[in-house]
Amino acid sequence: MSLRLAARRAATDGKERGVILVDTSIWIEVFRAPPSIDLEATASFDDVVTCLPVIQEVLQGFRNERAFRTARDAMLALPIVESPMTDALILEATELYRSARRAGVTVRSSVDCVIAACAIRNDLELLHRDRDYDHLQAIAPLAVRRA
Repeated sequence: MSLRLAARRAATDGKERGVILVDTSIWIEVFRAPPSIDLEATASFDDVVTCLPVIQEVLQGFRNERAFRTARDAMLALPIVESPMTDALILEATELYRSARRAGVTVRSSVDCVIAACAIRNDLELLHRDRDYDHLQAIAPLAVRRA
């Protein structure tokens, strides 16, 4: 958990104010020109967090160096959960993937399992536009909101 997220929780007596982990599928639409999602209409930036796999997925898609630097600075300014990532996080993501397979669902991206595990471990709502999370929600205590 980041220091800023811990401070936010402490400032609210440990109660969440609807902290949201925004998935790559949303950030892609936010950074698109013109944006197809108004993130500020969906969530307060004060309540938005990220994780390292989301940062990687978002930034690796930029071709333009100036846009990459702008996005990098914006992403790194957000509170980051599960940093550094631990083996416990990866094992939880692995179990999510395996549980989905046992339920007859193939998750298209194992990175989505890591992102879902970040949300679950930190009691965060996951804002997304990715069907993998709908499948994972059916087999795990994952709070999701589709935008």
